[in-house]
Amino acid sequence: MQNTNLASNDNTKTEEESVSLRHYEFKKRLGEGGFGQVHEAWDSKLCRPVAIKQLKVIAGTESSGSTIQTTSLLKEARLAASLKHPAFVKIFAIEEEDNSHSIVMELVPGLTLKQLLQQHPQQPLPEQQAINIISQVAEAMQEAHASGLIHGDLKPSNLMVEPNGKVRILDFGLASQTDAQATTSMSQLDPQGTIAYMAPERMMGSPANAQSDIYALGVILYETLTGQRPFANASGLALAAALMQSNSDTWEFPAGCKPELIKLVLAMTARQTEKRLNSMQQVHEQLRGLMSVPALVATGVAGNVSSISGKGWKALSKPKRFAIVIAAIIALGYVAWQATPYLEIDKMSLKPYSESLTMKQGLEALKQFDRPGSLDKATQYFETILKHDANSAAAVAGLSLVYSFRYTTDGQDEIWLQKADASAQQAVKMNGQLALSYVARGAATSRKDAHDQAFADLERALVLDPENYFAWFIKTTVLRKARRFDEAINFAELGIQKFPHNSVFASELGTAKYLKGDYEGAEKVFRLGIKMEPDAVQPYANLNAALLRLNRNDEALTILQQGLQIRPSAALYTNLGNALFIKGDYLAAVEAFQQAVSNDKGNPNNYFGWANLADTLLWIPSRKVEAQTAYAKAIELLQPRLDRSPNDVTLMSRMGLYSARVGNKSKSEELIKHSIELAPKSGDIHFRAGLAYELLDNRPLALDAIHKALELGYPVKLIEAEPDLLALRRDALYKKK
Repeated sequence: MQNTNLASNDNTKTEEESVSLRHYEFKKRLGEGGFGQVHEAWDSKLCRPVAIKQLKVIAGTESSGSTIQTTSLLKEARLAASLKHPAFVKIFAIEEEDNSHSIVMELVPGLTLKQLLQQHPQQPLPEQQAINIISQVAEAMQEAHASGLIHGDLKPSNLMVEPNGKVRILDFGLASQTDAQATTSMSQLDPQGTIAYMAPERMMGSPANAQSDIYALGVILYETLTGQRPFANASGLALAAALMQSNSDTWEFPAGCKPELIKLVLAMTARQTEKRLNSMQQVHEQLRGLMSVPALVATGVAGNVSSISGKGWKALSKPKRFAIVIAAIIALGYVAWQATPYLEIDKMSLKPYSESLTMKQGLEALKQFDRPGSLDKATQYFETILKHDANSAAAVAGLSLVYSFRYTTDGQDEIWLQKADASAQQAVKMNGQLALSYVARGAATSRKDAHDQAFADLERALVLDPENYFAWFIKTTVLRKARRFDEAINFAELGIQKFPHNSVFASELGTAKYLKGDYEGAEKVFRLGIKMEPDAVQPYANLNAALLRLNRNDEALTILQQGLQIRPSAALYTNLGNALFIKGDYLAAVEAFQQAVSNDKGNPNNYFGWANLADTLLWIPSRKVEAQTAYAKAIELLQPRLDRSPNDVTLMSRMGLYSARVGNKSKSEELIKHSIELAPKSGDIHFRAGLAYELLDNRPLALDAIHKALELGYPVKLIEAEPDLLALRRDALYKKK
């Protein structure tokens, strides 16, 4: 029976109507809306049933607006009549009587898609049936759009499914053209029924176009696959707000839904038109590629039609029927198995969207920055927010922090610092009152060793949010990098009290103590870090370094193995190489350092890893050429960092040593001298100076520097493990000291 968007609940009325029009005998009223009424009628001349849409005229007057409205409607009807695709309801005639216009149309039997879905509330249609229905609509709409016609009000109640499974499109080009407010007016009997399928740009006043039809059909596809429309419990203005403020990537899908179908729905219903599919042809082609079995027709409609039941099925023997059923089960199982990994990838984006929850999840993932995959998760959360709100300063700041952490964990690639700095500047510009914006800028500037600027930003962040975890953590790191060790220790101790479940403050506290030469104090704090987060590998690497300085080498190796049992990392392999080097197992140490700079288990962009590898290769006579290559790689990676942070004493002293390794005497002497001036009380700096002077054949300065390193607590064992200090250690002046 004919149904249109006029009906409030798709129930036809059975009372006779006292309406007449020429040779048409009116029967049931099928629906009513903003532009008039639709009746079932009998054409006595041609002896056939028809549907007649009578256009409403304001009683007693014919306003200019009404005239324009009627003219527009009739124009659309004439254009629609020109469409040849069988899915479009045929227009038989346009009748005029007493200043009233009526459109005589084909009467289509069957159930609307809305009625079909209501037969089993909140239950999806069989997948192939849904694909078949939407594919037919998309194919027909290709022709309409090619002719310059837009439907403007596609929805389940405007799609009729005939008993043979063919889909017919009702009310083409009428409702949206006739009554501009009919799709949003709260006086409509079923306003949310149309709002639910209306593209967001239309709610903001844009006219209907091909992409708005694509959006509506995408929502219908979603409803057939899930059994309910998006935000099924919302209506009216609340529904409109929900659709305008969210994107379809937050809609939920059944677990067994094909990932290709999910992606198609998302592509058809993207909030931004530039991200939406451009044509119904694309929709039809993708749906046609998903058809894997003969199309299923509507169930429950007039006639007893089914593609998998009836005489044909009964005629099959029991073994054949059994075989078909088993094959279908196997096929469905295979599809579900194939879909699983895709659904796992997309499941975050298919959950109900909450900006505050997504931001919280992103920050929590960011706190685990040293865990594999955590930064990827954080990136996904922040980018999800930006898909919904491109002006979210918090999400931009979060991405800036991701880039800063990637620089220190994934690899010291300069591009990460550039992206971190650009994103941080953008976040501050977008919201100058957001603490996280200043945290991000402080983190980015600290990587460039612009400590004063970093402190200013972090202090600003703490004024705005005294409890901000990242502000506390990054300020502690900057204090330590600025060699303000006492302040770093005090601030880290406060951080442990404030955030007792995060080991980063213990790591910073232990590192500050370690750099001050308090190895026993560092050991205690690093053990605390392991207790706080036993699954984080950095505390194991830190504890190993402290134990090596305390000459507890076997214990240090045990700690390293505990960390490696959790997962490999560049830090753990670096420390393993150091431990094996001290034990004199140089071949094994080389293997460990090679892992430390590998792509899969380490960090190939870490200059320090390459320098360690080069130092070890020197002990193997046949591999000195490889050692020089590794030193050259270390210098190549270190130079940009030193250019950016010219007063970083650690970078300076290391570059001075590597320059000596490759024979660049003038550069080496300049850097070593300056590093000692900046850090006269660092045993590590004096050790590197002594080694560099020895390599440059300046034994007096080498002896002075090595003796100073020993006075400042540098371990004798590490000096004795250095092959290039062998001749110096045999020097009488060294032994005399």
